[in-house]
Amino acid sequence: MALRKENLLIVDDDFDMLEVLDRSLSQENYHTYKAGSVVEAIDILKHSTIDLLITDLQMPGMNGMELVKYVDDHYPGIPKLVITGYPSIDNALTAIKSGALDYLPKPFTKSELLFSVKKSLNNLPLIHKSIRRSQVESNYAGMVGSSAKFEELVDIIERVKNNRATILIKGESGTGKELVARAIHYKGSFAQNPFIAVNCGAIPENLLESELFGSTKGAFTGASETREGYFQAANGGTIFLDEIGTATLAVQVKLLRVLQEKEVRKVGARNSDKIQLRVIAATNSDLQEMVEKGTFREDLYYRLNVVDILTPPLRDRKEDILPLAKTFLDKYQREYGKSNLKLAKKTVEILTRYNWPGNIRELENVIQRAIIMCEDEILPQDLPATVKYQIPEVEEELAALKEVEKRHILKVLAAVDQNKTRAAEILQIDRKTLREKIK
Repeated sequence: MALRKENLLIVDDDFDMLEVLDRSLSQENYHTYKAGSVVEAIDILKHSTIDLLITDLQMPGMNGMELVKYVDDHYPGIPKLVITGYPSIDNALTAIKSGALDYLPKPFTKSELLFSVKKSLNNLPLIHKSIRRSQVESNYAGMVGSSAKFEELVDIIERVKNNRATILIKGESGTGKELVARAIHYKGSFAQNPFIAVNCGAIPENLLESELFGSTKGAFTGASETREGYFQAANGGTIFLDEIGTATLAVQVKLLRVLQEKEVRKVGARNSDKIQLRVIAATNSDLQEMVEKGTFREDLYYRLNVVDILTPPLRDRKEDILPLAKTFLDKYQREYGKSNLKLAKKTVEILTRYNWPGNIRELENVIQRAIIMCEDEILPQDLPATVKYQIPEVEEELAALKEVEKRHILKVLAAVDQNKTRAAEILQIDRKTLREKIK
């Protein structure tokens, strides 16, 4: 059983600094929440277990010093680390008097940051340090696994499930991003409220805005009545925005307003409606690269990325392949009226060695197909050729053998002064085969 990761809340109105801090701390296996203002930070504090506050001082509206005082009054057990680009003795003394344990002037190195973080965390109450998470069940809200990567994913879900912090789920296609979103919702305190899943990439561009936010009668051609949107339908619960990278810039502006103001305005309406919900977005695109290209708003990216979750590819959680395969086996043999099907030993070897570029979705499709094709046992011949023969380890071995063969042929040719007839005799192959190999 692994010691619980510490939850760090980073507060800074400079989004670049937030990213630098987040990257540095995540690399050291800390779990981070990010806030661009004191108001956002207080909201996260109210609904999350935070082990350390790291805050800038100079911010618009309420400043970091006021946040330190607030935390000292309301959450006295949380240690506080102050960072600032405007260092002064007065500020340092005021911060310490307000309850901060350490004061770190910018610029600072990664090692200086980590030293201050560790020093501050050493002041955690003993009860926090002794918390250990029990082993993760093999089936968690429909998610199956027992690998370290799976346990880490469940650990993060357990931390965020009871608050409304905005979450961005990143990962390759087929890694189960919607399952993660559903687990966050249905394992949390809002489980009785709506969960609305929206595939932004599947809705025509000209309809996405009205589908998300609703529309008034006559707002556009075909709008024959006033309609609620997905956001209104999800009020009180969770909205899951899959393929968020496909949203147009116009929709992105409205999404930003929803996240900032907690209100939605229907297309064609003059007034906005207040809503309270949790937004979970997902993408298999590189949103940071899209920000650099100007196709995704930078401010929206940081608003969405308060908590980021990475769904690991199946090749990085090999221990989960067999439990997942058996889960799909149970599911589809019932669907197709079969029973007591088994995976042959050789089939298991092939499944666990394959690299699964299509991840869990590809594995599910392969098992479904195999159940249709097999009799009493799933044999290697019931698997697609791509799975049976395109095995990374075998390909690497073949590449190594080809390199050995190449060196041997070149050595023989050099020994006979490039006489291909003589070289073919020595190699015990015909001249045509030798010519092909030389090519």
